[in-house]
Amino acid sequence: MVKKRVIFITDGDLYALRVVEYIAKQVGGRCISQSWGNPSKRTGEELVQMIRETPHDPILVMFDDCGFKGEGPGEQAMRIIHKQPDIQIIGAVAVAAKTHYAEWTKVHCSLDRYGELTEYGIDKSGLPDLETGRINGDTVYILDELNLPFVIGIGDIGKMAGFDAVEKGAPITLKAINLILERSLAYGTSETKDAHQ
Repeated sequence: MVKKRVIFITDGDLYALRVVEYIAKQVGGRCISQSWGNPSKRTGEELVQMIRETPHDPILVMFDDCGFKGEGPGEQAMRIIHKQPDIQIIGAVAVAAKTHYAEWTKVHCSLDRYGELTEYGIDKSGLPDLETGRINGDTVYILDELNLPFVIGIGDIGKMAGFDAVEKGAPITLKAINLILERSLAYGTSETKDAHQ
C-alpha cells in the first residue's frame, strides 16, 4: 500500500494559509486549504477524508489552537490523522508563538529567518532562542507524543520581520518543507521509496 505522505504545520492563520498554498504548488503537492482557521475548525475525521481524496503528494495540513489550554481541536485532529494506517506523517513544521501557557516541543533542528539551520529553538520573529532542541509554540506539545520522524522549528509563517513574506517566495517555510521532503526520501519507508522511483 502506498501511503499518503502528510506534513503537519502548526499554524493556521491567513498568513499561513497564503504561504502554505503557495508552497504546496512549488513542491508539486497540495495544501488542505480547509484546514486553516484560528482555531482549527475541521475535525480529524473530516481532514482524513480530504487527505484520502487528494491525488497529490505531499499533502500539507495546518493546525492552530489559538492558545487553547491543554489539548485543543487542532491537536485532537493531529492525533486522529496520525492513527490512520494509510497515512504517513513524514514530518512537522513547528511554528514558534508567544503562547500564554508555554507549550513546547522537542525539535530535531530549527531554521532561523536568514535560512540558517541551528540546534537552538527559534522565536516568533525567527531568531534563535536560548534553549537547545526545543521550541515554544501553540498546538505543539502533541508533536512529542506522536514521535514524528522529523520536526523542524521556524518563526511565524509568512512573517519573521518580512523575511518569510509570500511576496518573496516564503523562503524560510519553503526550505523547512524541502528539508522534510529530502529527509523522507533519504530515510523513508519502502512504500515511500517505491512511490518515487
